[in-house]
Amino acid sequence: MLDFVQQLVSGVALGCVYGLIALGFVLVYKATEVVNFAQGDLMMLGGFFAFTFIGMMGLNYWIGFAGAVAAMALFGMLAERVVVRPILGYPQFSIIMATIGLGYFLRSVAGMVWGTDDFKIDTPFSQGVLRIGSLVLAYDKLSVIAATIILCTLLYLFFNKTTLGTAMRASSENMLAAYYMGIPVKRVVSVVWAISAAVATCAGVLLAPITFIHSNVGLVLGLKAFPAAVLGGFGSIPGAVVGGVLIGVIESMAGFYLAEGWKDVAPYIVLLAVLLLKPEGLFGLHVRKKV
Repeated sequence: MLDFVQQLVSGVALGCVYGLIALGFVLVYKATEVVNFAQGDLMMLGGFFAFTFIGMMGLNYWIGFAGAVAAMALFGMLAERVVVRPILGYPQFSIIMATIGLGYFLRSVAGMVWGTDDFKIDTPFSQGVLRIGSLVLAYDKLSVIAATIILCTLLYLFFNKTTLGTAMRASSENMLAAYYMGIPVKRVVSVVWAISAAVATCAGVLLAPITFIHSNVGLVLGLKAFPAAVLGGFGSIPGAVVGGVLIGVIESMAGFYLAEGWKDVAPYIVLLAVLLLKPEGLFGLHVRKKV
């Protein structure tokens, strides 16, 4: 039973990282109907920025964390302005290929600047453990779960209680109608990309105590986070986080209880099963088309 609980906590912590990356997919898709396949690489770049500020420059963890989030928010706005905005209105395939190309570019730049070694960020939660009887839970995993809950709460309040958040929701529902109502749609889309990059950076920093940061980590985790977004219902913000947690728990349990090799396969088997029964995802809205 203790092993089950420990694997559950580990799976939830890893799933929270998947969920935050998937959240970036969903935010960009809801605002622009663009699938940003560079989302995982934005997480990787944010992790490297945090490593630079904290590990190389010696800044306080929280100051370095905030600096990395701010830097990546600006980079997200720049990426939207330079890469995506010029080709909006073109076929979706062109935009998808542009984001894939952006991901390759970011991985190449990260390899040239930081090299191909693995890096780890020391956090205030790296060493301690919580003991509940015979149960031992690492603070680093509990901190990931707590930070994800706090971040999701802040995003919920932002989207539902602020004027800018309301404008973002209006733009995601109908961009043309929002434009006619006087909402600065282009500015809203830039802010969405900034938030998406900032959330990805949070995922990268939170991931650092659990695993290493390297130039290809974004590609690997992005391939796990995209199914999480689909599982939760592409376009559903709560679904992205829930889908990420489910993928993380399934992966953790399969790696512990099943034979070697099932860890990477099991989440996709569950994803296929869910989509066969509920194609719109767990939280997606079902749209019945008339024939």
